[in-house]
Amino acid sequence: MKKTTEVKQEGKLSFEKALESVEEIASILEDGDLPLQKRVEKFEEGIKLLRQCEDELKEVELIIQKVIDKNERIEFEEVKDF
Repeated sequence: MKKTTEVKQEGKLSFEKALESVEEIASILEDGDLPLQKRVEKFEEGIKLLRQCEDELKEVELIIQKVIDKNERIEFEEVKDF
């Protein structure tokens, strides 16, 4: 059974798993043991995963910015000593 953090909806990998896959692909490409066509396929796969990670980071950045904006508008009352 897979954890919900590992696989997202639409069959996409979680950010962590996608990044791990990119690292594995980079390692494979650095070895140079694959034929050219397979290297190109792996490269394309890596680019797709990087775009997925970038999109996810942008979403998280927007969420964080909303939280920051919301908290800047909160007025804190002075705590009075009892």
